[in-house]
Amino acid sequence: MAAFAGGGNAVDAALHAAVTLAVVYPHMCGVGGDLFALVQNPDGKLVAIDSSGRAPAGADPEGLRAAHGTSMPDSGPETITVPGAVRGWAAVHGQGAVLPWRQAFGAGIDAADGFPISRDLAWSIAQRADELRSDPGFAEVFFTRGIPSEGDRLAQPALARSLRTLAEDGDDAFYAGEIGARFVGGLRALGTPISTDDLAGHTADLLPPLRGRYRTLDVSVTPPGSQGFVLLEALAAVERLAIDPDPIGSDAGTLARVLMAASSDRDRHLADPEAMTIHVSALLDDGHMAALCDAVRGGSQGGHPASSPRPPHVPGDTVALVAADAEGWGVSLIQSLYSGFGAGILEPSSGIVPHDRGACFTLEPGHPNAIAPGKRPAHTLMPVAVHRDGDLVALAGTRGGHGQPQIDFMTLVRVFDLGLDAFEAVAGPRWLVGGMSPLRGEPWIEAEGAVPEEVRDSFGSSGFRVKTLGPMDRAVGHAQLIRIDGATLAAGSDPRADGGATAS
Repeated sequence: MAAFAGGGNAVDAALHAAVTLAVVYPHMCGVGGDLFALVQNPDGKLVAIDSSGRAPAGADPEGLRAAHGTSMPDSGPETITVPGAVRGWAAVHGQGAVLPWRQAFGAGIDAADGFPISRDLAWSIAQRADELRSDPGFAEVFFTRGIPSEGDRLAQPALARSLRTLAEDGDDAFYAGEIGARFVGGLRALGTPISTDDLAGHTADLLPPLRGRYRTLDVSVTPPGSQGFVLLEALAAVERLAIDPDPIGSDAGTLARVLMAASSDRDRHLADPEAMTIHVSALLDDGHMAALCDAVRGGSQGGHPASSPRPPHVPGDTVALVAADAEGWGVSLIQSLYSGFGAGILEPSSGIVPHDRGACFTLEPGHPNAIAPGKRPAHTLMPVAVHRDGDLVALAGTRGGHGQPQIDFMTLVRVFDLGLDAFEAVAGPRWLVGGMSPLRGEPWIEAEGAVPEEVRDSFGSSGFRVKTLGPMDRAVGHAQLIRIDGATLAAGSDPRADGGATAS
């Protein structure tokens, strides 16, 4: 709202929100995380931004295998990759923001001086308190008076100083300046093989989006290393199979097999694009889609290999935000620390929490996503834009780890197939094959208690073990949506989250 009130557009609004969320949602995103975005300008040009970081040049795959076998650790110094968020903010700003860069940091700096802890942040602190209190940086900032509760005031003075420097000196203050140097020094002391050269080499890549057709819609996502293609596979398969796409409809069991088959493709093939052994176009072509649909008709859930990376122990934590305006600007932006509070480290001199995105690598030799120096990991973040006849009709994004394609699928189906409004689309009952984790072992589903019992029973008949969650549960993600119909914008913000939809 402040960005619009100050004369800014949707790009400014998205950037202001992203910086502020990096402070007030430190369990989900921050300066130490990654960022993906889709930005559309009023001329209809859509640009994908991939600001995911690489493994340090000093990464030691054989040493990691000797210590951990074939699976990366869940968190800690060895899971830290180069943070991409700040350079991602600069890339977003460069796509059409009209307000000065430094203005995007005002609310975030104020919040870093002290803000009331939200419900979800309090929950996440409590979930990981024993581990976080053992880290000196977290202990000093978060636990000076025991475990904080909702409504308690949290101040992050070192982060406030870093944000002030970034506001004045730009993103190079992190990637080629004193903030980054202090951040690197603190992490190296803990055993992370990151260097200032690793930071200096980071780029936010501007790419053409990956696009797929669904009925009369063109659905755009960020290309690999993002998992966005999984959504395109699922939509294409549902249309080809001519099944009911309603997540709680008569074909929910078959739909679960579709989503598992598409997710299995991700876990087999997704990696740094430079390392993938099969091009994403081959996963979306008619031959592969026909084979996937044949497997679903035959009752297969995708034949997922047992050697896949194991799920992380902390639910994936990510923030998605969407913004649009009457001028035709539109943004879907997702930023993340991966696990709750990332690597479980707060670097004291900078106040920055680094992500544990390196946990998304595997240590399995020969796998396309095996860790290597300077390599980007397979990534979960996947903003979404939808067009009809060339016009932007929706922007979507969600928190949800490896379950993001499934959540976005349900959101889009509810809007465009079932005719629900934006809020109903993000608030409807959800279930996720494999939860937020990579697929592994016995096929299973986490389903909210609001999912009808007969639908949950149909999952069992389709070969899935079912875990029933609360009626409306954070474990099925936090979805955000803007529906655009000419000059009319309608927003829906997931009631499972602390956020909301605003209009200006």
